[in-house]
Amino acid sequence: MTQTHFGYETVDEQDKARRVRGVFDSVAGKYDLMNDLMSGGLHRAWKAYTVMVANVQPGQRVLDIAGGTGDLALAFARRVGASGQVVHTDINEAMLRTGRDRLLDAGVILPTVVCDAERLPFADGHFDLVSVAFGLRNMTRKDAALREMARVLRPGGRLLVLEFSQAAKPLRGLYDLYSFKVLPRLGQLVAGDADSYRYLAESIRMHPNQAELKSLMKVNGFGHVDFHNMTGGVVALHVGIKCG
Repeated sequence: MTQTHFGYETVDEQDKARRVRGVFDSVAGKYDLMNDLMSGGLHRAWKAYTVMVANVQPGQRVLDIAGGTGDLALAFARRVGASGQVVHTDINEAMLRTGRDRLLDAGVILPTVVCDAERLPFADGHFDLVSVAFGLRNMTRKDAALREMARVLRPGGRLLVLEFSQAAKPLRGLYDLYSFKVLPRLGQLVAGDADSYRYLAESIRMHPNQAELKSLMKVNGFGHVDFHNMTGGVVALHVGIKCG
């Protein structure tokens, strides 16, 4: 049995998806509130920057992977217009249901699909843009997921990966203190779940740093990759172009 990481714990690959699903089942109802609290609202700026860099145009087709509560999908839908398409996906049904309801409240109806990023149910070369925000680090086989994202993109299409990354050295001590002491207590207080937010902090440390993720993308279907650090490297946006 192949093993992988669930935070700092070593688990069987087949068990990781189930345990990640349990984390997001637990926090789905408070996910947006916790994002605002734990980032001080900065997650909205990070996502707004991602939408700006995406620069999607009317008529384009966008796949939002690990789309959760739907904020990126909503922003993209408003830009592609009636002639375009945005598909909102997540492996976690509770998160996807929360996002679908939020989109409906905003007057937007999108195709909503429960699916695994490592086995995407879409045709080759179908999308102009694929986005995944704060979801790649939870995937068991990141290389397989990246290859699937490349497969469903047209040649010249782009992948945007918004993810927690390695903070700049001067910030790391304070960031670790916040991540491992404050964040679980906040999760317990607001969401009634300290363990899920402890996993969040650990999963960030186990995720490839900026340069490592760039290399991983380049060997899994993306000929050109750049990254943009935000908030001192706490978060990075990687942009990969499918060449050929």
